[in-house]
Amino acid sequence: MGRDVYSRVVYGTRISLQVGVIAVGIGMTAGVIIGLLAGLYRGWVDEILMRVMDAIQAFPALVLALAITAALGTGIVNIMIAIGVVYMPSYARLVRGQVLSVREREFVIAALLLGARPMRLMFLHIWPNVTAPIIVQASLNVSTAILTEASLSFLGLGVRPPTPSWGSSLQGGYQYLSTAPWLSIYPGLAIFIAVLGFNLFGDGLRQLLDPRLRSRGEA
Repeated sequence: MGRDVYSRVVYGTRISLQVGVIAVGIGMTAGVIIGLLAGLYRGWVDEILMRVMDAIQAFPALVLALAITAALGTGIVNIMIAIGVVYMPSYARLVRGQVLSVREREFVIAALLLGARPMRLMFLHIWPNVTAPIIVQASLNVSTAILTEASLSFLGLGVRPPTPSWGSSLQGGYQYLSTAPWLSIYPGLAIFIAVLGFNLFGDGLRQLLDPRLRSRGEA
């Protein structure tokens, strides 16, 4: 169609990174709130919230994203919502486990004995001590969110044409692999570099924020 491959790959970078970051932000925000509530209140609140998360996590990630996108319709906003819902249970379980561990420490028990209310206990004493694993998880999830967006766009449920994304560029170019392989090679290479970069960034954050891994690296 006479379109410039380089320009579409560069423009698709903005779309893919936007979807990856915002979708992970949606899933992280909802999952953190659910995990904090479940870990702090426990009891029936914990049971109800975690059973809902179990039900969501029972579906394969791509199948669930496909179902949500098909129900909401195509478009970049709906893709962000679908991917955010897919990642929500992992954050809820991670935060819940961290909260259950932190709330048994002496400084939390002392604040509770001094009359700290649940919300004050949550945001001033528990939340600052559970942020490190959340940041690491978010940085690693951005790469998988980019792959999920590319998969949805490749299947025709992603960004509406003619707006370019890496997945839609792959979908449009794979049928011409024998005559014009660059139509698929460069979008695929862009996906590879972005995913590898975010994975390395996540590994670096994990070593930086985890004292055990940091001391091991220094040794």
